[in-house]
Amino acid sequence: MLASLSLVLLCQLIGEAVARGLGLPLPGPVLGLLLLLILLLARDRFSLLARGPLRNDAVETASKGLLAHLSLLFVPAGVGVVQKLDLLASHGIAIILVLALSVVVTLLATVLTFRLVSRLLRQQDAR
Repeated sequence: MLASLSLVLLCQLIGEAVARGLGLPLPGPVLGLLLLLILLLARDRFSLLARGPLRNDAVETASKGLLAHLSLLFVPAGVGVVQKLDLLASHGIAIILVLALSVVVTLLATVLTFRLVSRLLRQQDAR
């Protein structure tokens, strides 16, 4: 499990290094997750890669352990919010408006994406 967690963190580190090194407007952990996804897909296709932390669903088991304790990762963010209560009090209305607007934009983007994918799948089935 330690090797699998190390692999997950190594992918995140590589993603962070690539994002910062190339100045990409994308969070490094997202690149790290894409790298890990590529590794897992390659592992399933090429049995040569199914060694070490990539064998016997070890990464999946370690990831499930992390997800089981995901709520602990919100403690530092909660402490940060409590430390900035004065900032929240002075800009509270603006923050609420931005949050509400971002929820609406996210919902619209989700609906449009769903409709686009649904239309593409229907066209693919019609062929």
